[in-house]
Amino acid sequence: MTRPADIQAPQESTHRTTGDITMAEADTAFFTDVTTLRERARKSLGEGPVTPTYEGGVEQAIDLLQGALATEIVCVLRYQMHAISASGIDSKTVASEFEEHARSEAEHAKLLAERIDQLGGVPNFNPEGLASRSATEYGKAGNLVEMMKEDLIAERVVIDHYRELIRYFGDKDPTTRIMLEHLLADEEEHAADLHDLLVAHQGKPFLKD
Repeated sequence: MTRPADIQAPQESTHRTTGDITMAEADTAFFTDVTTLRERARKSLGEGPVTPTYEGGVEQAIDLLQGALATEIVCVLRYQMHAISASGIDSKTVASEFEEHARSEAEHAKLLAERIDQLGGVPNFNPEGLASRSATEYGKAGNLVEMMKEDLIAERVVIDHYRELIRYFGDKDPTTRIMLEHLLADEEEHAADLHDLLVAHQGKPFLKD
């Protein structure tokens, strides 16, 4: 007969299952160790900031940004043309708004060109084919109301285009996404400015087909 003293307590297992991972280990599980990071950084130095962890398609990203660059250049040219062509009783106020928007769009073009360069591309400032690369149209001179409507339509095109680009880049390229979010905020402000100018000139509703 086995005595109670001879019964051995079950040994505690030292093997841990996936469910036994501590919270601290789970929080750091997706981090790459420093040694691997250093070794990886030494490779493909010619690619600059585009490291192996870049999850987007570089060539596709550059092509999309080239289109955005062309769009901003066309917007600069249109706003400058409208500023010079503005005439009438309120022309100075409206022309000043056009000039301010042109400067803003020029800054957008610079930011896009710099990002293209960072990704290893060459910003395309070639005037040949510019209109076909742009999402917006160059337009034409007209009276103040016609030009404001034309610019508002262009801003609305860019707003939708940038929203699509932001969704495309998402977490795959957060640097480009954040830049585009900044540009989008500016374009929405431009659209609001033009809307207010049109309301001041025509009241509501002002935009007729």
